[in-house]
Amino acid sequence: MKIVKIVFILLLVAVVAVAGFSYWLFSSLNAKHEHAMADEYIRIEKGTPPREIISQLANQGIISSAFPVFFYVRTMGDASKLQAGDYQFPSPITPLEVLKELEKGESLTTKLTIPEGFTRFDIAKRIAERFPQQPPADEKAILTLMDDTTLIRDLAPEAKNLEGYMYPSTYTFPRQTDAKDIIRAMVDQFKKSWKPEWTEAARSRSLSPHEIVTKASLIETETSVESERPIVAGVINNRLSKGMALGIDQTNVYIAKMLGRWDGTIHKSDLEVNSPYNTRINPGLPPGPISSVTASSIEAALFPASHDYIFYVLNVDANDGSHWFYSSAAEFERGKAKYQQWLEQQRVEKRAQQSNSSQ
Repeated sequence: MKIVKIVFILLLVAVVAVAGFSYWLFSSLNAKHEHAMADEYIRIEKGTPPREIISQLANQGIISSAFPVFFYVRTMGDASKLQAGDYQFPSPITPLEVLKELEKGESLTTKLTIPEGFTRFDIAKRIAERFPQQPPADEKAILTLMDDTTLIRDLAPEAKNLEGYMYPSTYTFPRQTDAKDIIRAMVDQFKKSWKPEWTEAARSRSLSPHEIVTKASLIETETSVESERPIVAGVINNRLSKGMALGIDQTNVYIAKMLGRWDGTIHKSDLEVNSPYNTRINPGLPPGPISSVTASSIEAALFPASHDYIFYVLNVDANDGSHWFYSSAAEFERGKAKYQQWLEQQRVEKRAQQSNSSQ
């Protein structure tokens, strides 16, 4: 009888203990907890074990205690549902609500806009600015990734880097996306934009796709007016057929960027630099593209307008980015003089504005 009484007491104690623990656990998991991180993003790295996730949240004050949450996850929850991501936890919040959030796998996204005519140097700089890498990677490291032409070997085996093959567009990536994956996405978009018939059209003109993309990059940087791109393409073709140097200043800008000395102004030394990309002193196309290209510039390179123009200069009367086109040097010199007069006026006005702002 005494033994039965002892067993009964032990069972009663156990029941009370279990009930008390259950009540404590329930209360702990459902209690609203205030924290100071409501405006911050908490990153849970991929592959982080559940125990470390819970400890991290406790250390950052999102939950008041790690033990009840970890006990719940191990016994009644599903640890496999906890996902990596970037989270914002409102305050106050219960531990169960925190776990519910962790099942969503939320990821911060960042938009990356690559304008038409951006060079690989511009793209590398923008990636470095908007997507901090782990381990850290600067523009130089990202440019090194762009030297790997494996992704375009089937289309342009002669390419030395990915210049011209990263399509200009607006992309959305998770904030922690690796630079290599961003580059791959841009190249994939280029390949999706490249039509199979363009390869055949290039070959029918005794040109490679790489030469077409190179020509398209010159067109892209010379005019933003889509309707006149075939005309500019025709000028390039006419000058090539006559053995004339193309004289496209954007190739000199590109050289300055390659040499790491571009400061926003074309200097005399930039025009005279000895480089195969210098179309002021070398006839023919440069050895590769000098910028990203759009479909309209590729089509212009493949299907140029037929005319006898060999010169063009910015149309300062329209002031809309369009150009005047000329067949003779005398006509061109008159248009050039008008452009230079306008350019000098722009410089005078800019100096005046800078002077006023400094006073």
